[in-house]
Amino acid sequence: MIADKVKSQNWQKLSDEEILQMRIRDLGVSIADSWFEPLINRFYEQLDAKGILFHPPCYLADEWLCPDKEPIIGIPFFLAHPRLMHIEQEMMFDVEGGTEESCMKLLRHECGHALNYAYKLYTRSRWRQLFGRSSAKYSNSYHYQPYSRRYVIHLEGNYAQAHPDEDFAETFAVWLDPNNKWEQRYRGWPVIKKLRYIDSLIEKVGTMPPVVKTQGKPPWSASRKISTLASYYEHKRKELGSSFQGFYDDSLMKLFTKVPEGSSAVKASNLLRQNRKVLADYLAKWTGHRKYDIYQLVNTLAKRCDALNLYAIDGQAENMIGMTSLLAAIACDTLSSDKKR
Repeated sequence: MIADKVKSQNWQKLSDEEILQMRIRDLGVSIADSWFEPLINRFYEQLDAKGILFHPPCYLADEWLCPDKEPIIGIPFFLAHPRLMHIEQEMMFDVEGGTEESCMKLLRHECGHALNYAYKLYTRSRWRQLFGRSSAKYSNSYHYQPYSRRYVIHLEGNYAQAHPDEDFAETFAVWLDPNNKWEQRYRGWPVIKKLRYIDSLIEKVGTMPPVVKTQGKPPWSASRKISTLASYYEHKRKELGSSFQGFYDDSLMKLFTKVPEGSSAVKASNLLRQNRKVLADYLAKWTGHRKYDIYQLVNTLAKRCDALNLYAIDGQAENMIGMTSLLAAIACDTLSSDKKR
């Protein structure tokens, strides 16, 4: 057993394949001495600067989260060690919160949830007027307006439009960021009312002790997860479905090639981007999907083509037919009038 092997040697010296067979709780990682521990301290300093005395406790979980109605912040365990970040990149092609900038953005976002729950802000009538009802049901998909000025722009996917709680968390994150001059950035936008509401709201509750405190052991704690890393990633990929970056790799490798053949070979990503407008116009006309969503889909596939180092033969009609067919199939499978979360 790998667990027994770890008793006699540091798991960091094991191969990726061996580490994947370890249970998450046996990794023994912690926030202390991690690269993002100073970022948490910086984040707390930003709360102090805004007159917020409550500092939401942080712990290692299986993903970025703030448990429902609990004023605590979960940070993915894989961020706590470079080897685990490497494995996350290899398995998921992305490390959410893996840079200082993205980590701080996510900390501020989750803090919005934590403060919302700590002070039961969602019960206030003005909160409901501006953001909606916190009791609204979460959905696996949400419809959004890409250029709406009723919401702040913060996390990808126009996430403020996913749910009233997310709207508040995103608005709070923008308000908290000391480098975001929101009064100038959002001047004339309807969303300025939400930002000014948070400004006045914090003046009232910022120095108050929270009315809700953490209860017992935090849920989804990495220190209690008995599943192996391999099982964790199998479940994670399955849960993401078509949102997983590598979901369409097989289809892309059938359509394009890794070996540039002849002088007319071009990067597949370049071919996709060069024909993006034509593809979006055509597919929007015949499928009814928004051009914005198709543009995003083309960009996503182009990034994967770059990662896979794929090539195409420039000028061949088969390429356009293949690209159009693949995009139409994906659009029908994953796009509706909704945007996947």
